[in-house]
Amino acid sequence: QGDLVESGGGLVQAGGSLRLSCAAPEHTFNNYVMAWFRQVSGKERELVAAIRLIGTTYYVDSVKGRFTISRNDAKNMVYLQMNSLKPEDTAIYYCAASAVWLAVSSERYNYWGQGTQVTVSS
Repeated sequence: QGDLVESGGGLVQAGGSLRLSCAAPEHTFNNYVMAWFRQVSGKERELVAAIRLIGTTYYVDSVKGRFTISRNDAKNMVYLQMNSLKPEDTAIYYCAASAVWLAVSSERYNYWGQGTQVTVSS
């Protein structure tokens, strides 16, 4: 019921852009905080950005000014526009949903997508 489906990852050169998309079931989209995490092999998942139902957003410091999270209520979609990409942004990116605002720990998220690989070459 809560499965999320990401798309939009790929390979891009440093300085380039990508837009990730996440499709969510209507119930999940209308009742949960939607967020993007990323994970590098051997490290914990990191909260990158989150957006509330009322549109309030959060960004981790390392992506402020470069990434934008948004939502399309008519389509039950969440997006992550990533500009000025850097090699250190390389990771698997996951869409997630939580009942708690600003839950940094991945354990507070109830639903997850399968992940999409983003690779930024230098």
